[in-house]
Amino acid sequence: MQEPFDIHVGDTHYAVFPEGNDTYTIFKEGKEFTQIQKDTDMQWLKLDPESALPLFEADEEINAIGREILAYVPEPEDEDDESETDEEEE
Repeated sequence: MQEPFDIHVGDTHYAVFPEGNDTYTIFKEGKEFTQIQKDTDMQWLKLDPESALPLFEADEEINAIGREILAYVPEPEDEDDESETDEEEE
């Protein structure tokens, strides 16, 4: 599973926690904000906080977060650090 990561939409900071099945828990400015789910590359759905069912309302903030999630590229891990750790464990 993908590790949590940070994105920015304008001046707003979001922390993204992948939950699997194209579902993400989003924290906005350090506080839990919402859960979203990918519908299409351009359309994302906010999930109802009580039922976890998709809300089919157009929400530009949610779509902007989704676009940033799709654009996110994880930084490659430094293989030298991993091999040193493996050697230390032996």
